[in-house]
Amino acid sequence: MSKTRTIAIVNQKGGVGKTTTSINLAAALAKQGQTVLLIDLDPQGNATTGLGRQRGATNVTLYDVIVEGEALAGTVVDTDVPGLTLVPSDMDMSGAELAIGNEVGRTIRLKTALADYLETLFEQTGSKPDYVLIDCPPALGLLTVNALSAARSVLVPLQCEFYALEGLSQLLKTIEVAKVSVNPDLVIDGVMLTMYDRRNRLSDNVASDVRKHLGRAVLKTVIPRNVRIAEAPSFGQPVTDYDPTCKGALAYTALAKELLNRHGKNKGER
Repeated sequence: MSKTRTIAIVNQKGGVGKTTTSINLAAALAKQGQTVLLIDLDPQGNATTGLGRQRGATNVTLYDVIVEGEALAGTVVDTDVPGLTLVPSDMDMSGAELAIGNEVGRTIRLKTALADYLETLFEQTGSKPDYVLIDCPPALGLLTVNALSAARSVLVPLQCEFYALEGLSQLLKTIEVAKVSVNPDLVIDGVMLTMYDRRNRLSDNVASDVRKHLGRAVLKTVIPRNVRIAEAPSFGQPVTDYDPTCKGALAYTALAKELLNRHGKNKGER
């Protein structure tokens, strides 16, 4: 059986499509025959509501896991997407960094909890998720460091806007620090361009500039600016369910396939 691949979806800038990517990539991977666990590490809980689940939907919260050492299993809920489960977030998570700021092992709380969960799950069922995706908050704080500690790789959404590369160097530096201090095996899966508007020359210029600076680190798949992607969360659905044939859904399906090819995990569509 192939190992679980844990991907942290990270960018300290807000509004770049990070949570949108977390939801829709998770759903697209599930539709490609993968089993996926999505961890909503952002206190805003937008990945939770975007999949039609309520914040605080479980007795044990992710805050309890990070701060009190509770088992992650108590937080996992099903979604309406076959093969996709979710660890919801809620506003309690906004106090997690302060609560563990001086604690021993504060950077590996999520890594330890996730490893224990996957081991127990395998003992009980004989299987583990093919993928764990972690939707990180828009900051390079302790929660994001926990995600980088737990992850095998990093996916960086980058909006096609004038300041696209601003802050990216700091993010890459943080990833390098995480490799040295908590996770020497961490790699970058790639930088993905989001909110691309083919009618706007700026999008073309930004895409060209990013590829010039980052080369092969930039994924081939580009996520377009698409009204269906924006509408889907209000219905508690990924765009792959809300409108499977729209450009946004097709783009996230292509992204899932590109990553599966990179990871050698193709199984075929559900």
